[in-house]
Amino acid sequence: MLNSPRLRKRQDFPNVSAKPAQSGLACPCYQHRASAVLPARGGCTKPGCCAAAPGTRMSSTPTPRNMRPSPPSVCTVVELNVGGQIFTTTTDTLRKYPGSRLAEMLSSSATACKDAEGRFFIDRPGTYFHPILDYLRSGRVPTQDISEVYREAQFYDIQPLVKLLEDTPQMFGEQVSRKQFLLQVPNYSENLELLLRLARAEAVGRRLSKVVVCLLYNEEHAAWCAAPIYSLESKKMSVVKFGPCNLDYYYALDLLSCLQKDIKAQGYQVSYNAFQFTEAVWAKMDHSFYIFTFTWW
Repeated sequence: MLNSPRLRKRQDFPNVSAKPAQSGLACPCYQHRASAVLPARGGCTKPGCCAAAPGTRMSSTPTPRNMRPSPPSVCTVVELNVGGQIFTTTTDTLRKYPGSRLAEMLSSSATACKDAEGRFFIDRPGTYFHPILDYLRSGRVPTQDISEVYREAQFYDIQPLVKLLEDTPQMFGEQVSRKQFLLQVPNYSENLELLLRLARAEAVGRRLSKVVVCLLYNEEHAAWCAAPIYSLESKKMSVVKFGPCNLDYYYALDLLSCLQKDIKAQGYQVSYNAFQFTEAVWAKMDHSFYIFTFTWW
């Protein structure tokens, strides 16, 4: 039984070690893959086998898949049809702001609207897409057509550009100063629409139509203007009242400027002048009445 090959002792195999020597060097070559350890001196001596220098440990453990560097993303050229104008850019440019509509369009390209040539189609004015795309490419803030570009930036939901445009003097005056001023005037938008409806009604068969506007500074002032307003309405004259809004005379002039600006923005030709008539002069309220003249042809 002692001479059986299965019961031979370990010392009968002097070249086999239970564990690789801890002082050795790791070798990745095929010949030493079984032990993965080199002698402490000199490293691997087989020519062309291992380039490990003495004293350098090399691991034969493969790099985990999740530790390997990911391949670089591919930047694709893409064409856009914006209101009939063709633009060429890259997907990286359109994805610059992930929350924008342009980025979402690329992420859901299968359902995006496309033209007959397979280009992405956006039903917006192409004229103002130029500065939008320029901002995405270079970060340059547009200096012309600020109001129109601001509206497009809001549509495309490019919030950094929206905030930058709001800080420009033009948009700051429009979005902050002017809007805050009009918030002091009750029912401004409703009265503006009434003014336009009356002007159109008066224009039937006429080149010019006129509507009287009365500015009421406060409640006391409104009481003093009641009699002159009644006299105009009894003569079948259209009167639109703005206020009372707790504004003094100089702020009332700003209100007239806002009215003219908003009316012209809708394509109307309009002008205004102070309107003096007997009842207003007697009540010393002649500085409260103005007549807006619309020109139709």
